[in-house]
Amino acid sequence: MISELLCLATAIFFEARGEPLEGQYAVADVIMNRVEDSRYPDNVCDVVNEPKQFSYTHDGASDDPQSLTNVLDKRAWGVAQEVATDALTGAPRVYKATHYLKVGIDTTWSKSYVYEGTVGQHKFYINNTKYR
Repeated sequence: MISELLCLATAIFFEARGEPLEGQYAVADVIMNRVEDSRYPDNVCDVVNEPKQFSYTHDGASDDPQSLTNVLDKRAWGVAQEVATDALTGAPRVYKATHYLKVGIDTTWSKSYVYEGTVGQHKFYINNTKYR
């Protein structure tokens, strides 16, 4: 079984490794906010592996960050693990968002969610609907 730390760090790495540190924490907040929201699965691995919720899980590329061996990816993997550890050990969350989109992407759901802000190349949204 894969640990929650590995699931969260992998999601942060593939979804936000090119983002500023604040953006990586914001992605971690989204995942942890979903874990605590009854509309979503109640553990990190199930949240990040929910079908078509996080692009890295269905883009056809490897989902193993350790298979990437260049210096920048190795450094980014270390940062992702640190951010994940902080998120899992109770670091205060800054964002209430349950979703995010890359800047320039538009979806139907984003129109019905509350826009919380933009960090780096991601726009963050809060799902305030009763049920999804």
